[in-house]
Amino acid sequence: MSTDDISSRHVILSGCSGGGKSTLLAELARLGFKTVSEPGRRIAAEELRGDGKALPWVNLAAFAERAIDLAAQDRDLAASDNDWTFFDRSLVDAAVALQHATGQAVSVTLASFRCYHRRVFLTPPWPEIYVSDQERQHDMGEAIAEYERLVVAYGELGYDAIILPKSSVPDRARFVLSQLK
Repeated sequence: MSTDDISSRHVILSGCSGGGKSTLLAELARLGFKTVSEPGRRIAAEELRGDGKALPWVNLAAFAERAIDLAAQDRDLAASDNDWTFFDRSLVDAAVALQHATGQAVSVTLASFRCYHRRVFLTPPWPEIYVSDQERQHDMGEAIAEYERLVVAYGELGYDAIILPKSSVPDRARFVLSQLK
């Protein structure tokens, strides 16, 4: 299998914070698929245990740079997988955060990275299920602004952004899998 074939088996779940990405990822794992948890949540948890200098609400640029590094490591670790692998967020999400923080173009940040499957699944804003917590301290308005930046960036990068329906977790998983056939 070529690198392009492997990349086409790496699927991004992105979109609005609090829109159900992690829950959908857990359902896909339950169904037997390989999954990669969100870099941002892993970074936030680590930073909350440490000095907190790279938390997104303290230093978004430092957080985004760490997220780029971690997402790249995640891709490298999954490179040998020939099966579907689902990523909760991606290098693109981290590059969008870095652009928002510093103005550095997403295309410049991603120039040396391989792509993912052409279809990316976006969770839309869903205020009824949105919950902030210790690792997600921004409000719904900030989450929507981030979502809008992601929609634009994925489109500009040539991805086929598919908005997930606001439905049950099993229905969302079936929808994703049906779109990949």
